[in-house]
Amino acid sequence: MMKPFYNLTFSTLLALGGLTASMGLAETSADAFSDPMAKPHPSSPYEFAASGAKAAREAAPEAAGVKVIGGEIAPEGAWPWQVAMLVAGQPISTAAHFCGGSLVLDQWVLTAAHCVHLPDGEGNWFDLEPQEISIVVGTNVLDGSGEVVPIERIIRHPSYVGSDFDYDIALIKLARAPTVPFKTIDVPDANFGAVLNAPGVTTVVTGWGLQNGGRPSAELRQVQIQMLDRELCNVTMMEERADEAVKGFAYAAEVFGLRDEDAYAVWDSLVAKAPMPLSENMICSGTFEGGKVSCSGDSGGPLVVPLEDGSYVQAGIVSWGMSGASGRGCDETAEFSAYVNIANFVPWLNEVIQSNP
Repeated sequence: MMKPFYNLTFSTLLALGGLTASMGLAETSADAFSDPMAKPHPSSPYEFAASGAKAAREAAPEAAGVKVIGGEIAPEGAWPWQVAMLVAGQPISTAAHFCGGSLVLDQWVLTAAHCVHLPDGEGNWFDLEPQEISIVVGTNVLDGSGEVVPIERIIRHPSYVGSDFDYDIALIKLARAPTVPFKTIDVPDANFGAVLNAPGVTTVVTGWGLQNGGRPSAELRQVQIQMLDRELCNVTMMEERADEAVKGFAYAAEVFGLRDEDAYAVWDSLVAKAPMPLSENMICSGTFEGGKVSCSGDSGGPLVVPLEDGSYVQAGIVSWGMSGASGRGCDETAEFSAYVNIANFVPWLNEVIQSNP
């Protein structure tokens, strides 16, 4: 229960937002009303790249969304488990790239379910076929280098539904092991995961994308962030959502002629029933100063934790982040993003791998 949030009453939120009961929803533009903390609708990153819209967006840097925000170019040979997911049949380039992934075994790639489970435009959802995706291994630069490895099978978590980001995890089985140099990344069990997910633990997220507000970079980028408390992230996001929601609620309360005490009761009931943005299957990582997060295009890529012996373990999968104020791209000042809590899914991973030798 998010008591710090529930203690923000309707009247308090009106004061915080500088609102009055006479403010109408129509006075708020679509851009201003978009929730900067909301999970984006999981529209297809694959279709965005396959349609050519991504290439067109890249040609207009002022309109382009950013990806590993606040990051730097990764050294050559760093993160050798990182793979790129491209639209099959297209050249190895940033325009064809739509998601990332990580090699957890020599023939198994870990990624996000929303990268491979897509909407069809008519309210239905479908899984991509193996022949529709190219997996590129062994390069940090999407300039035609690297090895394209064929895919045998795509398996998303059965509890994942396209309208939400819970259980946002999938496995891709390669038809063969890569022939170029690569390494695999370990994942934690539940006990070790609890240690890795503690607030303050250093993490690194990697992915291909744009420099802040600019043209795309073909080089893999990296950024160091840290684990944040999930409940604190939830409270922050719920407060942001409430700050937006109260604008329309104040107008509705006035239209229906609700007395103050009735409006307060309805508001309290509304926020009490609202689901928390981050479930226990998600972890939160970022920085308190903001400006260092993952974003669209990095989806499916790894969030890793450095260990004392110099090795790494993958604690999370890039899942979703905060939208920009315009509703396009990402919030470059965001404090954190949400990642799949891999430790919760190790039994499922083992079951899938063992049943698909």
